[in-house]
Amino acid sequence: MLRLGFDVGGTNVAAGLVNEEKQVVHRLSERFPRGEGGEGLAGLMQSMAGRLCREAGLDVSGLTQVGVALPGTLDPERQTVLHAYNLNFHQTPLAHLLRQRFPGARICLLNDADAATWAEQIAGALRGCETGLLLTLGTGVGGGIINQGRLFHGGLGRGVEPGHMPLHLGGRRCSCGQRGCAERYCSARALACSGRQAALKAPDSLLAQVSHGRPELINAKTVVDCAMRDDPTAQAVFRGYLEELSSFLASLVNLLDPEIIALGGGLGQSGEFLCAPLRELVAAKCFFQSCGQIVPAELGNDAGIVGAALAE
Repeated sequence: MLRLGFDVGGTNVAAGLVNEEKQVVHRLSERFPRGEGGEGLAGLMQSMAGRLCREAGLDVSGLTQVGVALPGTLDPERQTVLHAYNLNFHQTPLAHLLRQRFPGARICLLNDADAATWAEQIAGALRGCETGLLLTLGTGVGGGIINQGRLFHGGLGRGVEPGHMPLHLGGRRCSCGQRGCAERYCSARALACSGRQAALKAPDSLLAQVSHGRPELINAKTVVDCAMRDDPTAQAVFRGYLEELSSFLASLVNLLDPEIIALGGGLGQSGEFLCAPLRELVAAKCFFQSCGQIVPAELGNDAGIVGAALAE
C-alpha cells in the first residue's frame, strides 16, 4: 500500500507517494505557506495529499502513514516541533494538526536529516550497514546516525545536530546563536560565500567571469564547476573548503567510527570530485589507522520523502 511523505523546506514543500519498493511514484511541490503557521502547513498538506491521491486513483482515507520531514528540533515523542528557525515554527503541535486531517493514518514527524538518513539506510548508500552517518551539505549542515542498524534519535530523543558542533573557537556567528559551528564552514552556503569573496579579489578568474561581474550570483555549484575546469581561484577556494570539511569528518570518525559516511545535499551531488580528496584528508587527520568509506548519498531529492513515508 502507498504511503505519503512530505519534505518541508523554508521555500518549498515536496510530497510523494511511496510504494512497497521504496520508490516515489507520484510527486508534487508547492511553495511553503510562510507566515501561516502550523495550521497553514497542515492545510496545504491536506490539499496536496488530495491531489496526489486523485492522480494515483486512490482515496486519501486509504493512506496508512503520513510522514513529515522538516528542518527542526522535535520533542522526544516526535509530536511537536520545538524549534524550526527557517520555518518560524516554535512549539508547534504539527502531529495533532495532521491527525485532524488524516484520522485514519499513522502520523510520523522526523527531522529532515534523520529522514534522509533512514532513507539511505533502507534504500541507498547506507543500505545494510550497522553503523553509518549521513551528512547533508546544503544551506546548512544536517546529519543523522545509524547505530546497530537503526536510526539513532539521540540519547534524550531530540535527534542529533552535527552541524552545530563547534569547529572554530570564537568563530563565525551561526544562525543558532553560537559561534564557530561546523555549519558555518562546511555547508554549501559557506563554500559559496568563500567563492564570492575570492571572485572579488580575482576579477580575471573564471569564477569571476562566469558570474558576469555579479559575485552575489555565485553558489556552491559555480565554485565546484569552475574548480573542475581548472580555475586556480576556484580550486584554492575548494581546497580550503575540503580542509574544513575533512577536519569536521575526522572528528566524527574519531567519535563514531562509522562503517560508511554518506554525503548528501547539494554538494553531495559533486560525487567523487568531493569524496576522493576527502578520503585522503580524513584518513590523515583521524585517530585510527584507517576509517570507513566516504561515499556520495544515492537518493538525492527523494531522500526526505522516502524516509518520512517509511519511518518506523
